[in-house]
Amino acid sequence: MNIFRLLGDLSHLAAIIILLLKIWKSRSCAGISGKSQILFAIVFTTRYLDLLSSFISLYNTSMKVIYIGCAYATVYLIYMKFRATYDGNHDSFRVEFLVVPVGGLAVLINHDFSFLEILWTFSIYLESVAILPQLFMISKTGEAETITTHYLFCLGLYRALYLFNWIWRYYFEGFFDMIAIVAGVVQTVLYCDFFYLYVTKGGFTLKCVMASRK
Repeated sequence: MNIFRLLGDLSHLAAIIILLLKIWKSRSCAGISGKSQILFAIVFTTRYLDLLSSFISLYNTSMKVIYIGCAYATVYLIYMKFRATYDGNHDSFRVEFLVVPVGGLAVLINHDFSFLEILWTFSIYLESVAILPQLFMISKTGEAETITTHYLFCLGLYRALYLFNWIWRYYFEGFFDMIAIVAGVVQTVLYCDFFYLYVTKGGFTLKCVMASRK
């Protein structure tokens, strides 16, 4: 494992922990898109079905279990435990416009036309756009809490680091996965506007700025 993948995994894990702690400590999921969290839960579920059939390493298995567990814990907190604080009116992105095209693309463009491979490809494509309901929600409300921006920054950083991971693997291992790279580029591009705001605003609460860019 190279340093970029390790840092990417740690950044991804940090994003998940930040979000869970934010919800648990504040006893509120205000400003959090439940739809994005459902999409991420679907991403991890469809990607890590190989947990039932193969073992790569303790690290690999542990991270997969943590991602899946945290994803469903987040969904539970939003839709069950702190449901009264969930802003469903502003979390109005039509996720079927993401899931259906992504599913069709996974069937048409994949490495191998098999059940697990199609699901893996589906998860890669879906992850690249799963954050859109969250970004749409911020754009619609015109604000985001500081802790939410930290979560988004770590999530975007994870994907950017993984792009460097792919570059590293190409030059030093001769490994190249066009599907993962293209999806990663798309996902990173979606975060670019947010990265700019995060840096220029110093990670503080963003109000009206996102709304003004609609």
